[in-house]
Amino acid sequence: MVNFTFMLEALQLHKKYGKLEVLKGVDLSIQKGEVVSITGASGAGKSTVLHLLGTLDKPDSGNIRLNGRSIEQLKGKELAQFRNQSIGFIFQFHHLLPEFSALENVCIPGWISRQSKAKLEKRANMLLDRLGLSDRKEHRPGQLSGGEQQRVAVARALINEPAIVLADEPTGNLDSVHAQQLHSLFLELSRETAQTFLIVTHNQSLAEMSDRVLTMKDGRILS
Repeated sequence: MVNFTFMLEALQLHKKYGKLEVLKGVDLSIQKGEVVSITGASGAGKSTVLHLLGTLDKPDSGNIRLNGRSIEQLKGKELAQFRNQSIGFIFQFHHLLPEFSALENVCIPGWISRQSKAKLEKRANMLLDRLGLSDRKEHRPGQLSGGEQQRVAVARALINEPAIVLADEPTGNLDSVHAQQLHSLFLELSRETAQTFLIVTHNQSLAEMSDRVLTMKDGRILS
């Protein structure tokens, strides 16, 4: 039975792609404000779990609840609105739009949800200041370093104050110094704002900075 005291809970997630069984009954629960990392070898199913939790794909069977709401049944506009307002995404590649400034890139999810321009820009400026980008707001992605681009992507993920931020190998394109800084930033944001993070990473030493580390193998979570 699903325990509704958790902010996010997945129960017995199964997923196949053709004949390949990628997930074989994944159970996962996360409390509000936790920073949780998932590690494991390539092909273990880590990114698939993240995509299901982020509503980018649907499980073949199983149940996912976020803040008490079952999400795998959402469709169309309702699903898009829920994803925009409740889930922030950070990927290995920042996916910033090159024709927009850092500030504009951060604002995009807020524009989609039709927030007040004044309120949105105030929060975007606050986030960029907090992330050490106060003097880079009007720069376009091509004028920013890799670490700066990824911090802009973090601000974009946080702009709508999501229930959870899902990060898929967010330090994969960063050097070791910037990678450690980004993981430290996730922990700081969690302590300051009770923001919840679920991070998929191959980097065991960075994962161990998290509140909790889960290990996946052959489509299951071992610990």
